[in-house]
Amino acid sequence: MEEMQLLEAVERYLRGEMSAEEKAYFDQLRRSNPEVDQLFVEQSIFFQQLNQFSDWKNYKSTLNEVHQQLLAEGAIKESAPKAKVIDLWRKYKRVVAVAAVIAGITTFIVAGSVSYYSNKANRLQVEMLRREFKRDINATKNDLLNKVNDGKATKAPQNKAPKNGGTGFIIDGKGIIVTNAHVISNANTILVLNNKGDEFRANVIFEDQKSDIAILKIKDNDFKAFNAIPYSIKKAGAELGEQLFTIGYPRNEIVYNEGYMSAKTGFNGDTMSCQIGVPANPGNSGGPVFNKSGEIIGIINTRLTEAEGVVFAITSKNIYRALETLKEKDTAAKNIKVPVSSSIKKMDRMQQIKKLEDYVFMIKTY
Repeated sequence: MEEMQLLEAVERYLRGEMSAEEKAYFDQLRRSNPEVDQLFVEQSIFFQQLNQFSDWKNYKSTLNEVHQQLLAEGAIKESAPKAKVIDLWRKYKRVVAVAAVIAGITTFIVAGSVSYYSNKANRLQVEMLRREFKRDINATKNDLLNKVNDGKATKAPQNKAPKNGGTGFIIDGKGIIVTNAHVISNANTILVLNNKGDEFRANVIFEDQKSDIAILKIKDNDFKAFNAIPYSIKKAGAELGEQLFTIGYPRNEIVYNEGYMSAKTGFNGDTMSCQIGVPANPGNSGGPVFNKSGEIIGIINTRLTEAEGVVFAITSKNIYRALETLKEKDTAAKNIKVPVSSSIKKMDRMQQIKKLEDYVFMIKTY
């Protein structure tokens, strides 16, 4: 497909002009061709910017028309004798107030637009995919009541709702969990929950905001160590177009998504992360990204707000770097053993997920 045809196809896709069959074909093309996917992302951002600029132009035109109408009706004058300034103010102060507000809004929009187009790279924003529980207080209370009714007393601090959270995954059967540093930032108490809803207390043993990696240690008598971990952590990462899948907790149950490797670098060419084409929502932060062999190639941490399906993940080699740093500072950490082989390599996807669910945890901070 030639570039002009491809651009035309992207525009038709974004405007919703494609038939169901064409849309399915184009989605498949994005999954199989990273260059097409990258072009789609760039064009979708570009079209969004054009729409915003068009809205601004229309708004400015409307203001112009209002101004001319007020002039024609005599409500305002472009120049007035000094002697009449006070009288005009008293007579038209409401009109002036409205005009001032409009002018302020216009100035704000113009300034924003100039900034937008003069520094496009800085306008692109990423969103941390940490889950905020502030709006879920009522749901949290219901969860606590359910646990009491089920005979499970919560281990959360009394009369406190969780603030933030995300996802984490086991890297050592003795209860060592990796997640994002921003997920557990400023936490006084950390609880990790398995897919059965069982709660365990955990402590931070490593935290690096720069790499956005944190390592937790489950310290709870109710936790039973795992004998073996079914997946491994790959140092080399993934190839462009390689099929990937994720498991995480954007809500109170484990959620599966699939996608592909879009770019080997992350936001603004960040070499510590990569770009993946996969749906992600708040709560997915800290979740593992797997290849088809059940090897972890990254950790989800952010997404681009201007385009759908553009997600960034910290590359898995940073897990090894974090462990090396931890072992230099804490001799006890030398006993941490990362899984080196995947036992689910030849399984189908449904079997893989069943094996993985027990090793991926929801994280709640208080």
